[in-house]
Amino acid sequence: MYKYDAIDRQLITERVEQFRDQVSRWQSGELTSDEFRPLRLQNGLYVQRHAPMLRIAVPYGMMNTAQLRKLAFVARTYDKGYGHFSTRHNMQFNWPKIEDCPDILGHLADVEMHAIQTSGNCLRNITTDQFAGVAADEVIDPRPLAEILRQWTTFHPEFAFLPRKFKIAISGTKEDRAVTWFHDIGLHLQQQDGETGFRVIVGGGLGRTPIRGQIVRPFLAWQHILTYCEAILRVYNRFGRRDNAYKARIKILVQALGVDAFTQLVEAEWAQIKDGPATLTQAEYDRIAAHFTAPAYDRQVDESAFATQIESDKAFARWVDRNTHPHQVAGYAAVTLSLKQHGAAPGDISAEQMDLVADLADQYSFGELRVSHEQNVILADVRKSDLHAVWQAAKGAGLATPNIGLLTAIICCPGGDFCDLANAKSIPIANAIQARFDNLDYLFDIGEIDLNISGCMNACGHHHVGHIGVLGVDKNEAEFYQVTLGGRQGYDARLGKVIGPSFAAEEMPDVVEKIISVYLENRHPDERFLDTFDRIGIDPFKNRVYEGRAHGKAKTAQKEAA
Repeated sequence: MYKYDAIDRQLITERVEQFRDQVSRWQSGELTSDEFRPLRLQNGLYVQRHAPMLRIAVPYGMMNTAQLRKLAFVARTYDKGYGHFSTRHNMQFNWPKIEDCPDILGHLADVEMHAIQTSGNCLRNITTDQFAGVAADEVIDPRPLAEILRQWTTFHPEFAFLPRKFKIAISGTKEDRAVTWFHDIGLHLQQQDGETGFRVIVGGGLGRTPIRGQIVRPFLAWQHILTYCEAILRVYNRFGRRDNAYKARIKILVQALGVDAFTQLVEAEWAQIKDGPATLTQAEYDRIAAHFTAPAYDRQVDESAFATQIESDKAFARWVDRNTHPHQVAGYAAVTLSLKQHGAAPGDISAEQMDLVADLADQYSFGELRVSHEQNVILADVRKSDLHAVWQAAKGAGLATPNIGLLTAIICCPGGDFCDLANAKSIPIANAIQARFDNLDYLFDIGEIDLNISGCMNACGHHHVGHIGVLGVDKNEAEFYQVTLGGRQGYDARLGKVIGPSFAAEEMPDVVEKIISVYLENRHPDERFLDTFDRIGIDPFKNRVYEGRAHGKAKTAQKEAA
């Protein structure tokens, strides 16, 4: 993974000291809270419902074990002993004191971490596939280009105050695991006639106005990716709305102009800078790519013991089936450590768990780890002969729930328990659904289903692209939940469809159970939930979910009439 050079280290150190001075001036009254607000946001510091929240960047989801151990130290020393991984690879601490944040950022700078551009109307964290570099379905490794994009976007003076926040995702695999269709810019690495380039997508996003992005360039040679992104951002910076925060994202601009007119503006802007200094060279690519060389793989892994363990231990075999992913190198697998233990807040990880994951990564995965937008942790390079040992250690720490891709591996934002933007709590709903579907045999029989929960329209839980999506809404100052079905990510990304009126919190486990019952009653052999949904449509699910409610309302009306 990328290592800071002397310039990087100096820049981050000076930024910490700058923020330390800003906090001191705020404490002394020299800066008002209104004046301090944009300064703290530029350093990833929010003020939430109960306490400040500090968001730490994990660029394209990659960390080394020294960094994870430092996060564990911060959790113990300055927080309540845990952190939360968000759907954009970031680590969030929910309970730091504002006056402690310069010290926290100083500790993080020691291990090449920061909180720069994790908030505010700027270019946010670059995200990609959690299996980048090892995925068996990978066409092109996106990590060097993700790092190039990260360096280019960090402190870019022209784009520090955009109309609204701006997010870029890049995918280099046959199966898109980076949700690229729902980013401000989505980039698909591909090869055409022996040349490497990008399919460029613009104007995607979830939130209050969910929109699938549109292709503005079917193929762009990789050397031009920075200049083309710069052209897109210049058009957005010039024409994006600044009078209404709800209409300020680039997706609204693309819809307002139409994709053809928007593309013409971008192409005209690009023509002026196409071959300028930001055009990438092979030498520059090679310099960055050198940070992402393959580790010293064992090319003679003996898998005989692993095969025996699979045959003799059903629980281990179940975990391997759900929590490991095919690897490019024979004898290896990528391991997903589940942060979706039933009864725990999805995405939360304790300091003790962080230390254990760091130990496992040092011992079994070349000292590196990843985080995914599904809020899990990945050991990307584990020998199959070591999988049983990893499983046993992870199981003892509550990190081996074999539910990856299943109903209870819920993507969930912090919701009303923490966020002052939320209309409703998310975590209790996730926990209630997990409790209802606590039988692993039943979960495996149900098969692959993504259930995503957001506490408000900002959609931090990606509910729009869940096979089952749950959105918290405010209904007469009470917490209710709207349900969507049929959403999906990947290259066939689609938004879910709302099934009807919202439900009270206590109804949600029953609602999900009814949805599952319709699927199980109607599915064909080997048919997944989405296959059944696409075949039979939304009506059977809607009829089952609301049949009791309609009957109850009719009885109530009869009583009132009498």
